[in-house]
Amino acid sequence: MNTPANEVTGTPAPLTTFTDCHVGILRRLQSLDALPALLEPAAQARQIAADSLAFFREAIFEHHLDEERDLFPAVLASAQPGAERERVQGMTERLTREHRAIETLWKGLEKALKRVGKGQDADLDVDELHQLVSAYAAHAGYEETEFLPLSETILNRNSNHMAALGLSLHMKHVRQPAAYI
Repeated sequence: MNTPANEVTGTPAPLTTFTDCHVGILRRLQSLDALPALLEPAAQARQIAADSLAFFREAIFEHHLDEERDLFPAVLASAQPGAERERVQGMTERLTREHRAIETLWKGLEKALKRVGKGQDADLDVDELHQLVSAYAAHAGYEETEFLPLSETILNRNSNHMAALGLSLHMKHVRQPAAYI
């Protein structure tokens, strides 16, 4: 832009200075105008992080405990001695190792997710996050296609075994009434 100079001082004309300021002000205001479009994704990121923190602790860790304390022992106890029991033993060992690996990945992400949930800057390891999601998808896929169908076959041989497992799980997840004073 050709800036007219003040003939006496050689400095830019006073009105040009105001024009240059307006250009800068307008550029900043355009950035500010884009802010509302950015607030919704930021709020969504905070909500997803906060919800994930609660969900992982309350649901996934509990789910792993239910499987390891109730389901795996019930299927092992009901499996026929020999090849079937050995197969179930190998499967439950694999699934338990996967639980620990998934929990370890989660613990590596938890601190950054807490910061995201609070709207703070965080150094979230995206590769580790994708690894967690992939590991859990593979884990659940194996469990759904291999372990649970076999478990159903084994536990359905004796309806009492399936009923006992159902009752055990139900009792753990029923909220007990508060004690009367």
